[in-house]
Amino acid sequence: QAQLVESGGGRVQAGDSLTLSCRASGRTFSTYTMAWFRQAAGKGREPVAALSWRGFSTNYSDSVKDRFAISRNIAKNTVYLQMNNLKPEDTAVYYCAANPYGSASAPIDDYDFWGQGTQVTVSS
Repeated sequence: QAQLVESGGGRVQAGDSLTLSCRASGRTFSTYTMAWFRQAAGKGREPVAALSWRGFSTNYSDSVKDRFAISRNIAKNTVYLQMNNLKPEDTAVYYCAANPYGSASAPIDDYDFWGQGTQVTVSS
């Protein structure tokens, strides 16, 4: 059974860095576009970053551009989200998702597999 498991969340101070990991199991995700979404309390789920399945293109939301970086290790079937200069408004549950052969700009409905989420809390 295909599964995505996030880890690395926690409570940090504004300006700190954090790296989230998403380990895939149950199938090879090398042909899946991988993405991170987040959902703050009382708000809808929004895209944060995506990496196309070929690894040639990325897509970032304007709010995290130049601060966050998405990457993947195909051998480890793991995708990462490096988050720098964190701000209180980055506080949310972060979800990893996979979309077969999708583009990095694919809408949220195209993502077939989801992790359970990991909480990131940034205090000022």
